[in-house]
Amino acid sequence: MNKQSLWFITLFSLILVLSVYYITMPSEILVSNNGDFTNTNKLQAQAKVEESDILVALRVAKEEQVMSQREDLESVLTSVEATVDEKNNAYEQLKALTLNQGTEEKLESKISEKFGKNCYVKIDNNQIRVVVASEEHSKELANEIMRSIQEEFTDKMYISVKFQS
Repeated sequence: MNKQSLWFITLFSLILVLSVYYITMPSEILVSNNGDFTNTNKLQAQAKVEESDILVALRVAKEEQVMSQREDLESVLTSVEATVDEKNNAYEQLKALTLNQGTEEKLESKISEKFGKNCYVKIDNNQIRVVVASEEHSKELANEIMRSIQEEFTDKMYISVKFQS
């Protein structure tokens, strides 16, 4: 295991622990300290924690999958037995994986800025899956999200939007 992998695993573990800590915090801490915690404030705070819980779980699963793929590709790159073609193929796949991650993050931030919604984006070839943490389940919002995502691509993408409340 090299230094870079060790640092990545250490930082990923730290982020995971902090995420779990944030999710399990009492809802009173998440609400402002005005001293008047009504039942609706508590329920709203709990709903927000559950929304982020779904998105965090999806992101953690995606990160584990990406990390596994990255390790496999890096092992091919560093392998003595691998041919030049295999190494080139692994390098191209690694480059595509990194580019794909950047595009997913860009789309998540675009949706967050434009619509004010937390979301999770997963790109698989020409299919894009979007999970939006929102109480509002409107077709108009889903269509607007799909249009704004399609603007980023020249090819036709198959985009699905799912709302989680």
